[in-house]
Amino acid sequence: MVEQMDKEIEVDKVAHATVPAKGKSKTILIRVIVLVVLVAAASFGYMLWIQLSKVESTDDAQIDATVHAISSRISGHVAEVLVQDNQFVKAGDVLVKLDPQDYEVAVARAQADLADAEAGLLSSQTDIPITSVTSASTLSSARSGNQDALAAVAGAEQQLGAAKARLGSAQANVRMAEANYSKASQDVTRYKQLVDKDEISKQLYDQAIATADAARAMMDVQKAGVAEAQQNISAAEKAIEQASARVSQSQASVESAMTAPQLVKVTEAKAKSAEAKVDQQKAMLHQAQLNVGYTTIVAPIDGIVGKRNVAQGQNISAGEELMAIVPQENLWVTANFKETQLKKMRVGQHVKIKVDAYGREYTGIVLMIAGASGARFSLLPPENATGNYVKVVQRIPVRIALDPGQNKDHLLRPGMSVVPTVEVE
Repeated sequence: MVEQMDKEIEVDKVAHATVPAKGKSKTILIRVIVLVVLVAAASFGYMLWIQLSKVESTDDAQIDATVHAISSRISGHVAEVLVQDNQFVKAGDVLVKLDPQDYEVAVARAQADLADAEAGLLSSQTDIPITSVTSASTLSSARSGNQDALAAVAGAEQQLGAAKARLGSAQANVRMAEANYSKASQDVTRYKQLVDKDEISKQLYDQAIATADAARAMMDVQKAGVAEAQQNISAAEKAIEQASARVSQSQASVESAMTAPQLVKVTEAKAKSAEAKVDQQKAMLHQAQLNVGYTTIVAPIDGIVGKRNVAQGQNISAGEELMAIVPQENLWVTANFKETQLKKMRVGQHVKIKVDAYGREYTGIVLMIAGASGARFSLLPPENATGNYVKVVQRIPVRIALDPGQNKDHLLRPGMSVVPTVEVE
C-alpha cells in the first residue's frame, strides 16, 4: 500500500515537471515569431521610407494650356457665326464673318486717293527739269539784259557827249553868224550913205543888202542848230535815265534769277512731299485691304471652341472677346508643390503623372520651377511685416512637360486634376 502511494507520488511529480516544459517552448516560439514579424515590418518600413524619400508628390496639380481668346481686330456688324460651343476646329477654319461693305468702300476711296497722289507726284517730278531749265534760261536772259542795259547807258552817255559837242559847235557857228551879220549890216549902212551920195553904184548897195540878208539867215540857221543840239542833249539825258532804269531793272531781274537754285530745291521738296504722300496713301490702301481681310475671323490653332458670346446681327468693337479656343496639343501640368518639397527637385527630373479622370498614368519631365510662390502673384499678396504673422508653408508652381505622343487620343483637358510624382533621386 505504501509502495503504491509512493509510485503515485512519483508519477505526479513527473507529470508536474512535464507541463512547465511544454509551456515554456510555446512561449519561446511565440516570441521568435513576433521578433521575425517586427524585423520584417521594420525592414519593409525602412525600404518604404527609402522609396518615398526618392520621390515628391502632390495632389494640388492640374492639366494646363494656353487658352486662346478670339477677338476682332476691327469694329463691325456680325454677318455670320459658323461655330458652336464645344465644336472642334482646325487652324484656318472660319469662325465669324463681318459685313465687309464699309471696308470695301474704304478700299475704293484709298485707291482713288492713291491715284490722285501718284498724279501729283508725276506732276511734281516733271516740274523739276522744267524749273531747272527755265531758271537757267531766266538767269541767262537777265544777265544778257543787264549787259544790254549797261551798253545802252554807255551809248546814251556817248550820244550826250556828242550832243554837247554839237551844241558847242553850233553855239560857235551862231557867234560867227552873228558877227557876219553884224558886219553885213554895218556894210549896208555905210553903202546906204555912199549910195545916197552917188559915190558907189546901186548894184554894190543891193549886193551888200543881199549879203546882210544871207548872214542873217545863216545866223538863224545856226541858232536853230543850237536849239537842235540842246534838244539832242535833253534826249540823250533822257536816254541815259531810261537806260539807267533798265540797268536797275535788269539787275533786279538778275538778282531774282539768282534764286533759281532755291526754286529748284523748292520744286524738289514738293516732289519729295508728293512722294511721301504717295507712300502714305499706299499705306492707307494697304490698311484698308487688311481691314477687308479682318472681316473674316479664323481659328489660329486646332482646338475646341468655348465661351462663345457672339451672335449674328451683333455689332462688335475692336478687341472685344468673341470666344475662346482650347488647344488639344502642347499641354502641360502645373503642380503646386510645398516649398519643403523642392529641396532636391531639379529641372529635367522624370515625373509620373496619374490622371484622376481616367486612372491612367502619363510620363513627363520637370520643365521649370516658378520664380515666386503663387501667393506673390495674387491680387492681394500677403504682407508679413505685421504683428499677427503666422508662418504658412508656401506652394511653388512647377511646370511639368508631358512626354511627346501621349495625348494622341486628345483625352486630356485643361483643368483636369492629376497627381504628379517627381523622381528627385
